Amino acid sequence: MPFTILQDDLTRQKVDAIVNAANTELRQGGGVCGAIFKAAGEADMAAACAPLAPIETGDAVMTPGFALSARYVIHAAGPIYRDGRSGEAALLRQTYGSALHLADSHRLESIAFPLISAGIYGYPKAEALAIATGSIRAFLEKHEMDIRLVIFDRAAFELSRELTGAVESYLEQHFADRTRDDIRLRELQTISMESAYPANVPAQLEREVQDLNDSFAVRLFQLIDEKGMSDVSVYKRANLDRRLFSKIRSDKHYSPGKRTAVALTIALELTLGETDDLLARAGYALSTSRIDDVIVRYFIENKMYDIFSLNEVLFAYGRPLLGT
Repeated sequence: MPFTILQDDLTRQKVDAIVNAANTELRQGGGVCGAIFKAAGEADMAAACAPLAPIETGDAVMTPGFALSARYVIHAAGPIYRDGRSGEAALLRQTYGSALHLADSHRLESIAFPLISAGIYGYPKAEALAIATGSIRAFLEKHEMDIRLVIFDRAAFELSRELTGAVESYLEQHFADRTRDDIRLRELQTISMESAYPANVPAQLEREVQDLNDSFAVRLFQLIDEKGMSDVSVYKRANLDRRLFSKIRSDKHYSPGKRTAVALTIALELTLGETDDLLARAGYALSTSRIDDVIVRYFIENKMYDIFSLNEVLFAYGRPLLGT
């Protein structure tokens, strides 16, 4: 699972390394930093940090994890937020980059981050989230690593107001329309199947029915070729693990889970019609009664094919993420 957002305790993550939102002196502090020191063993962690201090804002160093489930702790010093015009964004991006490249240089395969600088350092949470996901996305374009963003308190998770408002308005309108559609459906139940489906089926529909003989995997790779995309770009855009994608590539009868299948439709930038067709080949459909499916429909209808942004919205609504 290349990138996932979850609500959990960072100190309990079973990964190669967790990231400490450190101060430049690498001393035990409050919040995430204090929790990591306590869980690792305060004396051991303090002794390991002392010879590495001080570090510059934006830099990162690594120590053992001691009593933690993680083998290592990467101590990354994020910026204190002042006014948003003092280079904070560049420093925060540098902080994530430093931690990720340090992990990569030690050939680590998994890492878990807190939302750096969004606590006592005062960075606005929606902006901190955008920088975190942007930095992680840029890294994953060229590297393979399982990355987690661990949020301790879902109430502290904030999306941009523009996106939140747009999604909420869409959901409200959708479910209002859905209620009206249900009433209309009951009115139409007396109409015969013969009148609803004429005997002279259009030739185009016949061809589409015949196309259903192709499996999900076969049609998937046809679409990749038709769109001139590469396997690598597709599985990265779908937020999928390379090994899982290889299974789909090697077995034309492979049937993925729904979240994987939907993630691939996003990566391929399919229309709603194309999405419905591809999902049907795996036995799935986007329900008009499930919030997560309706959110996916909103993104597709508005040609928003960034799975990172989509997953942020799904997380905010407490729904399972795609691709992971």
